[in-house]
Amino acid sequence: MLATIVTTDEELEQIVQLSYQNKKESISEDEKTSQGFVSWNYSMELLKKMHALHPNIIVKDGSRVVGYALVALKEARHFHEQMEHMISFVDDILYSGKPLRDYKYYVMGQVCVDKAYRGKNVFAMLYEKHKELFQNTFDFIETEISTSNTRSMRAHEKVGFKTIYTYTDANDEWNVVIWNWQ
Repeated sequence: MLATIVTTDEELEQIVQLSYQNKKESISEDEKTSQGFVSWNYSMELLKKMHALHPNIIVKDGSRVVGYALVALKEARHFHEQMEHMISFVDDILYSGKPLRDYKYYVMGQVCVDKAYRGKNVFAMLYEKHKELFQNTFDFIETEISTSNTRSMRAHEKVGFKTIYTYTDANDEWNVVIWNWQ
């Protein structure tokens, strides 16, 4: 397996399919609890726009995408209504005495590992590649995780993410987490 950046439309298509297969509405309650879930679907059009702003990270087994971790720059907020809301909200959260907007960060747009590859270090490989490639450009990665997605919370904490804020919106309760590289 190899962690790398997306280079083809075929890889983006595989991300779309993997996202759809693991969407909260597409899996059973037992699977949500034991395996986690993703909250958003990404269309090919949206992925292309995001990728044009900044490369995304995948893990491949041969030609198959078995995991992805999407970079959503703050500038991508205009591509997706939920992302616009999320970034507008988190920009005002204080961290170490100043609002997040005063830091150089990006949003982890979504991370997902193929069911057959869970427990095989793919999640860690994705985030290690993010740090390797982007730690000299950004202060940290920020993302939001549903408080009901305990598997995702544990996995992010293991990598080094810390919860800095928790809030509830019309859809769910969310932990705002960052992985500080400074």
